[in-house]
Amino acid sequence: LAGIAIAVATTVAGIASTGVSLRYFVQPTAAWIVLGGTLGVTLVTTPRTSLLHALRRVAGLLRQPSTNRAQLMDEIISYVRIARVQGVLAMEPSVDQASNGFLREMLALAMDLKSRTEFQAALETKLRLRERQGDADAKVLEVAGGFAPAIGVIGTVVGLIDVLRQFSNMNSVALGIGTAFVSTMYGLTLANLILLPAAHRIRASVAEAFEIEEMMIEGGLCLIDGTHPSMVRER
Repeated sequence: LAGIAIAVATTVAGIASTGVSLRYFVQPTAAWIVLGGTLGVTLVTTPRTSLLHALRRVAGLLRQPSTNRAQLMDEIISYVRIARVQGVLAMEPSVDQASNGFLREMLALAMDLKSRTEFQAALETKLRLRERQGDADAKVLEVAGGFAPAIGVIGTVVGLIDVLRQFSNMNSVALGIGTAFVSTMYGLTLANLILLPAAHRIRASVAEAFEIEEMMIEGGLCLIDGTHPSMVRER
């Protein structure tokens, strides 16, 4: 949110420094064409469930808590100690208190599956699915960001057609040409200040979550193997 606010504020400040009134850039027709057109093509290219999931992902970015890896490592080691001394099933009363949802799933699997190979395969499958879903969510915004500038050009063409209808009045032509290009600016702004940065942010958060979940999988394998806690920290 801070990044978007800075980008928009500096863009507005740059426009204001030219001496052109900001009201000149408030064009409802251009906004309807760009916003409506971008939403329309996004609905065409994206299944409804994928679109809703991507919107939930964007909303989740606003409240995504940061993970303290050192604390998470200590938590994993505490479970390894319990399993090493009392057995894997002794973790059951404390599984629901785990701080991370993936960690809870991992501990539950560790108690249910006796085979190390099955345990590792199940966790890696979950990891791949989460990564694939994150990639799909980012692509929804990338597709929308790719179409927005082109739809802005459509708005500009519509504006230019309107200008040509008044070609006999040169004052109206000069004003109309400037107004027409506002649509292109809307499309570029929507794509490059909102949609594409949000897509990159989703990919970055997925990559960070992937690293953390890989760390938890490694801890889970240590738990199954009965590895000494000091070695768990190194791994």
